Amino acid sequence: MNKILGKAMKYRDNTWDFRTANTKPYTHCFHSYPAMMIPQVAGRVLDEFGKNAKILFDPYCGTGTSLVEANIRNIDAIGTDINPLARLIAKVKTTVISLELLDTYLKDFNNFAFSIKFGVKKFNPQIPNFKNIDYWFKKDTQYILAVIKEYIENIDNKQVQDFFKVAFSETVREVSLTRNSEFKLYRMTERQIAKFNPDVLSIMVQKLVRNRNGMAEYVAIKNNNSCSFVYDFNTVYEIPEKILPLESVDIVLTSPPYGDSRTTVAYGQFSRLTNQWLGFEERNEVDKRSMGGIRVKNFKKFNFYPLDNALKEIAEKDTKRVFDVISFYVDYERSIKNVSKVVKKGGIVAYVVGNRRVKRVELPNDEITREFFERNGFEHLKTIIREIPNKRMPRRNSPTNIVGLTDTTMNYEYIVILQKKE
Repeated sequence: MNKILGKAMKYRDNTWDFRTANTKPYTHCFHSYPAMMIPQVAGRVLDEFGKNAKILFDPYCGTGTSLVEANIRNIDAIGTDINPLARLIAKVKTTVISLELLDTYLKDFNNFAFSIKFGVKKFNPQIPNFKNIDYWFKKDTQYILAVIKEYIENIDNKQVQDFFKVAFSETVREVSLTRNSEFKLYRMTERQIAKFNPDVLSIMVQKLVRNRNGMAEYVAIKNNNSCSFVYDFNTVYEIPEKILPLESVDIVLTSPPYGDSRTTVAYGQFSRLTNQWLGFEERNEVDKRSMGGIRVKNFKKFNFYPLDNALKEIAEKDTKRVFDVISFYVDYERSIKNVSKVVKKGGIVAYVVGNRRVKRVELPNDEITREFFERNGFEHLKTIIREIPNKRMPRRNSPTNIVGLTDTTMNYEYIVILQKKE
């Protein structure tokens, strides 16, 4: 029996938990990423609220979960993200590549890997010169990664080259001296480092084979002409009309950041090593450019009691920390205002959010999201509460940095559904 919380428009529904579901079908298997929306949630939202949709927009698309699910349902999709790694993954996940063509390149790489392992060829690769490379990678690992990188740069088909880059990206992180159980950059202990000797080539081959099989599943189920386009514009500041004209979108489906990257999910930290190896120019700017990345200097009220009261409580505990939180919601409100403009009258928005805690004070992101959209001409339809059984985020943290004093983090997600008024 599902428990109704307050109004029937907001309720817990355990059928949305998808506890035993395979969350990595099709190209969803391609690459790990922080706080990913699972495809089952995106798919069910589309099945229930996007049956007649022609265009989907995801304003914080990450690695493209919603884009893939839209394309499977013959819905064209547009996504944007400020992280170059996320854009690369989203683009590759939604690009159909001929399996016959892909297999040709994979066979060539297997031969190449054999020649390296058994010393058939000698290489003199250029190892990237970025800060702290020796801190994060052993010398032998650097050499093999540089050899693979040069191989990828010489692939003559852009789609295949990007496909290889995605596998390379995940390989980079897995063979680094980072504790891979966490998304933030934490170095292994010296004892762990001494025992750590990754087989870089084998890991790269494993990623390629897994992704090739995921692509085969995607090709088999897609069977339509829908497509996705991935951009880098920041919805806090603009949504270019030449890309998305006013009132052109049927459905917005997304999982936005729950707070500023510096103190919640560090997308920039997670991506930094890959961005450095691939030479992405924005590699050190992701967290700065994310919502709340530029700190406001003055206290602001939002004229919404649940948010203003939470900010007041945080300010009483930490007069500096509250400005990080305010900065995020200033940008979040701006982004929602811009997103609202491109949705058709009668169109749907679905935001999958978590209610984070700062200084042991809960910030009700589901109610805040609802309020910000209602200010822009939307009517709230329902909020579905689901437990997060698989999301790779800590269940408890230490907000005070006092040993033994922990607090719960986000164990539930809120799927906030609204419709633009006619």
